[in-house]
Amino acid sequence: MMSLSIATPPSSVNFVSKLNLSKSSFHGLRIAQVCPVHARTAHSITTTRSSSSMVVKMAKRDEELKEIRTKTTEELQEEIVDLKGELFMLRLQRSARNEFKPSEFLRMRKRIARMLTVKREREMEEGINKRISRKLDRKWKKSIVPRPPPSLKKLREEEAAEEAKESA
Repeated sequence: MMSLSIATPPSSVNFVSKLNLSKSSFHGLRIAQVCPVHARTAHSITTTRSSSSMVVKMAKRDEELKEIRTKTTEELQEEIVDLKGELFMLRLQRSARNEFKPSEFLRMRKRIARMLTVKREREMEEGINKRISRKLDRKWKKSIVPRPPPSLKKLREEEAAEEAKESA
């Protein structure tokens, strides 16, 4: 039978084995406390700071959801296609080892997921079940015409403007 006793600082933690072994000279283990006493207060400050930042993040998310819900389903679908194209461009940049912001991956994936969630909520309001929804999604995905994402379009326009300035 073993027991473990934990005492308050600055005392130590005791671990005592109560096994009756006649040939053993081992009677227990004593570990001194390594952590400072002020660690508890530092932790509470960190928690308070993180909880206040959580409120800000939640407010931003609610604001973004309101913005998404104001759009029509067709606008949502167009933006989903654009964001997926942007995500593809980020993956290309990562594979080419160009500079990019890794946080953009998570931000775009979350935004796409929120849009798809709003789209599914609307389908549920219309009474479309999951099976029919998947059929509609497959049909919608087949109808998508591949096009460059907005960031690539903007880059091409900037390059064309620079060439026009150089030629003029």
